[in-house]
Amino acid sequence: MEVRSVTCSAPVNIAVVKYWGKRDEELILPVNSSLSVTLSQEHLKATTSIAVSESFERNRIWLNGREESIENPRLQKCLKLFEEIAPIPGHVHICSENNFPTAAGLASSAAGYACLVYAFAALYEKKHELHERGDLSRIARQGSGSACRSMFGGFVKWEMGSEPSGSDSIAIQVAPETHWPDMRILILVVSDQKKSTSSTSGMQRTVETSKLLEYRATSVVPERMRQMEEAIQSKNYVEFAELTMKDSNQFHAVCLDTYPPITYLNDTSKKVIQFITRYNQYKGVTTAAYTFDAGPNAVLYLENKSVHEILSLLKYYFWPLLENGNNSFVKGIPVECENPSKELLSAIGMDRSPGEIQYIIHTKPGPGPQLLDQSQSLLTPEGYPRFSQAVD
Repeated sequence: MEVRSVTCSAPVNIAVVKYWGKRDEELILPVNSSLSVTLSQEHLKATTSIAVSESFERNRIWLNGREESIENPRLQKCLKLFEEIAPIPGHVHICSENNFPTAAGLASSAAGYACLVYAFAALYEKKHELHERGDLSRIARQGSGSACRSMFGGFVKWEMGSEPSGSDSIAIQVAPETHWPDMRILILVVSDQKKSTSSTSGMQRTVETSKLLEYRATSVVPERMRQMEEAIQSKNYVEFAELTMKDSNQFHAVCLDTYPPITYLNDTSKKVIQFITRYNQYKGVTTAAYTFDAGPNAVLYLENKSVHEILSLLKYYFWPLLENGNNSFVKGIPVECENPSKELLSAIGMDRSPGEIQYIIHTKPGPGPQLLDQSQSLLTPEGYPRFSQAVD
């Protein structure tokens, strides 16, 4: 019987105004709006192939080389929502992989669900129609909240909305990836291990116990969203950077205000905060900004002119001291690094911590989901994973 399939890729997004806490767990409606930057798929992406056929005995899914249960409630919710739009003839095989660590605080679920939703829409040739109506954003949100932001490239806001149905809780592009060509992002991978407290359980505990969350959602974020949009539109880097760091600090303060407290940052994360603070003090103007999602890995936002110096310092302080060197410490966009000056090192005044950062990904803003050529499919023409010999 006929096997129809498509393959798509979707990006990671990293929030500069954070989403944390739901007012509706079932529909995944947030307690506040949020805003993020979509990263280039050249360096971080999820790739998903979907095949549908009446010859398949059941729905199946393979993630990062392993078959997983198809009964995940959020996955089932997305499948059901698509069934309502376009009934699936037969069963589906889904194969997905990330080219970056999963569940380590690098927004893997956002990329994964955005990719899944976009691939289903492409399979039924409805992606343009559904995108214009905001349906793709709404469906992706119910797989993973921040996935709705990965449906667009560049700078994206997720409007919390007010309708109980969630019909107006959708993502909207603030500016395309080409808007701020000098913007660069450094992802400092401190740990690629699964985080001890998942975002889902952490959010629920925060909503139940934190008084600071309510203050943040009602008194801080609305004005911060307005300021951040304005900073992006005017390409005001200093304003953008300071808002980004303030919001990251408050998000982690909310986690500490949770009972029992949630701690996502580790000692290396705190050293990165100290490093960026001292570097900005040395420069006399805010030149680099840190932000941390629900994990210890730092994300730095900076302009292209600052990348060389910041990377040189990061290599000096954190580069693993291996006898044969480590040429892959900085991945992504290539940059030539030199030894920092004694004056700069004296101003930073930190001890070296070799190996505490595993590697760095140097990237930039990028586009939303993409439809790929079938030569890049993760599935065989028969609809089974290319990495697997077993089909039963």
